[in-house]
Amino acid sequence: MSTMTAGPAEFTLATADFEAFRGGVSEPAAMAGARRAAWERFTSLPWPTRKSEEWRYTDLSAVGFDALAPVAPAAAPTEGLPADVRAVLGRSGDRAGVVVLRDGRLAHLELEPAAERAGVVLCSIREAAVEHPELLRRAFFDAQPAPAEEKLWALHVALLGGGYFLFVPRGVEMEAPVHAFHIVERAGTLSSAHSVVYAEPGGRAAVIDEFLSDDLEGETVSLHGATISGEGGAGVEYVALQRFGRGVKRFSTQHVFAGRDSRVVTFNVGLGGDLSRADVTSRLHGPGSDSEMLALWFGDADQHFDHHTLQHHAAPHAHSDLLFKGALTDEGSSVFRGLIRVDKGAQLTDAYQTNRNLLLSEGAHASALPNLEIEADDVRCSHGATIGQVEDGQLFYLMSRGLTRRQAERLLVFGFFDEVLGRLPMEGVRTRVREAIEEKIGL
Repeated sequence: MSTMTAGPAEFTLATADFEAFRGGVSEPAAMAGARRAAWERFTSLPWPTRKSEEWRYTDLSAVGFDALAPVAPAAAPTEGLPADVRAVLGRSGDRAGVVVLRDGRLAHLELEPAAERAGVVLCSIREAAVEHPELLRRAFFDAQPAPAEEKLWALHVALLGGGYFLFVPRGVEMEAPVHAFHIVERAGTLSSAHSVVYAEPGGRAAVIDEFLSDDLEGETVSLHGATISGEGGAGVEYVALQRFGRGVKRFSTQHVFAGRDSRVVTFNVGLGGDLSRADVTSRLHGPGSDSEMLALWFGDADQHFDHHTLQHHAAPHAHSDLLFKGALTDEGSSVFRGLIRVDKGAQLTDAYQTNRNLLLSEGAHASALPNLEIEADDVRCSHGATIGQVEDGQLFYLMSRGLTRRQAERLLVFGFFDEVLGRLPMEGVRTRVREAIEEKIGL
């Protein structure tokens, strides 16, 4: 057994020898090398503590990593689509592809024939390491996470159980989304999966990563990473829909790369789990690129949602717009920390950052920390955040029409979220997100 300490705090992670964890699974040299390098990096880094600004509101030492069983990278059972996945697909319209991962391991993958004939590739991370090694290396293995992300990112890569790779060739427009289901089934485990979406110039794609589980009795951790890239003139829409049951803690890192004249939309939805942390970075490295970053969350009981974002403008004439909205009741809590960074050469940047929080109870709490870091002198940037209670007048009006207070609050929450939902371009994606929110808030 090996034990890694986290500096002054008595915070350890005990796990089996790394090679034993791998279980002798044969994998491409690029994957094995990246996994081993990540493990070495992980063991050399201290755990983040609440002394750092990025982790001040989320205490990692409260997560029992030392008691978790890492899920080894082996083939998952393939008995067909689970019943809850079939139910979602039956209500959600056309899908260009379907992926199922169980405890981080790929269990099912299919792509419609028309997309395959057009040159679209949907395959496992392992297959991509063989067939598309250079793309996968640039998109995933060579990723440079921020210092605050690096410890968990290294663990994510080292313990990677599986994932998928979506490649959209030049000029191909996918008419329906790819829908991936990340199912956590076993309590007391630590699982890891990654999603890679790459669109060549002029390509169009939409992807839904949906995370789900039953309520689990033992503490369980899900690590997930996503890399979303759009080259010249491409358009990509990516949705992460988190509706885990209780007992699950999720840590997610998303890296967006927007090339010249491309447009990338990311939408993070947090509804389930005990703890959900999302680090979302958008790098606009091509002139004329456009990044839209959207998110909403609804927390009840003692759920905690933590969002850290970066809009990194590295090229001129680029645009980014962030709108994050959260609603909380009971003892729910959330934190938003966002940064717009404009490099010296990124003149004529146009960037916006907005965070809105709605509190439905006295016990709910939200923190908002928007920031700007600008080195160019010809830019238009703004940021703002609000935290407010639901208005009594609105509640009184709805209750006078026969609704209970809880029903009125839920209706106001949906109206509060509607501004964000209306900005999702693809109807099939928007429908699925609306449905999940209705299930959560009881409408």
